[in-house]
Amino acid sequence: MKLATLRNGRPDGQLVVVSGDLTRCVSAGKIAPHLQAALDTWETSAPALAELSRALNSGAIAAQAFDPGLALAPLPRAYSWIDGSGYLSHLERVRTLAGSKDAELQSARPLLYQGGSDSLLGATEPILVSDDSLAVDFEAEIAVITGPVLMRATRAEAAAEIRLITVCNDVSLRRLVADDLQNGFGFFHSKPSTAFGPVVATPDEFGTAWHDNKLHLKLRVTVNDAFFGQPDAGVDMHFDFADLIAAASETRRLIAGTIVGSGTVTNRHDEVPPIKRDGIGFSCIAEARAVEKLKYGKARTPFLKEGDRVTIAIVDSAGTPVVGSIDQRVALYQR
Repeated sequence: MKLATLRNGRPDGQLVVVSGDLTRCVSAGKIAPHLQAALDTWETSAPALAELSRALNSGAIAAQAFDPGLALAPLPRAYSWIDGSGYLSHLERVRTLAGSKDAELQSARPLLYQGGSDSLLGATEPILVSDDSLAVDFEAEIAVITGPVLMRATRAEAAAEIRLITVCNDVSLRRLVADDLQNGFGFFHSKPSTAFGPVVATPDEFGTAWHDNKLHLKLRVTVNDAFFGQPDAGVDMHFDFADLIAAASETRRLIAGTIVGSGTVTNRHDEVPPIKRDGIGFSCIAEARAVEKLKYGKARTPFLKEGDRVTIAIVDSAGTPVVGSIDQRVALYQR
């Protein structure tokens, strides 16, 4: 089934079930008022939501048009947003950036950071920055939402608690990364609000593309309508989602509704921007700039400025977004 959270004037929004083709939706308010409530009662709410989904997709019930522009983040305020480092090739490319350390490239244990989860962005909400000279970058990722995870969970226990899957944009202000890392407390000022796709889907919605705790589909990215990349999220993922969730549970239990990110989706290749339509490309600007520095001696691709537009979508073999698209513009914050 596919779910979304629509604006209704309340902080947690209204839970709706979305049709498989993302064109229609129906309120799920009689089952759960919002997504967190559904996750808290998943054993009873999931079967009811699945039945509502079947009725919607068969045309057995009336529905309204689904407008992704009216969607909040699936969990507008989550108990926890934890981003991982599933792709070592991303770390390898950006390790020369100021504030990075070779010692952080760990192949035996994933790196994790806990981001702000109190104000997560909907798919079409702007990337708000105080100053667009802070080297505004996007990071295209896959994210999962979990059920309750025991402390020191095994990989099997972690995998069993993967409830929902979507796409996210973990925005980074690259000029502030060094200060954050060097202060010893990790990312804070360099990581403004993260945006999520308009729809979340249960793993079965992806068919055979979801296996081995990875999503084997391409993540298509454009910047100002120009093709930027389409890496396969199932390729070169050194730490899968079971690894990331288990690592996050080493010293604490995870509450239902915890969001875990894959880290920037990256495939190993030798391409340099501009990327051809059949190329692999990149899921963030920092990586593109890193390879440009190696080849040309300087970076050519600019960071985002006010008005720039980024789109990110998980696409199927036909190039169709599976959970909708993130479609954001950079905007300067004004009081």
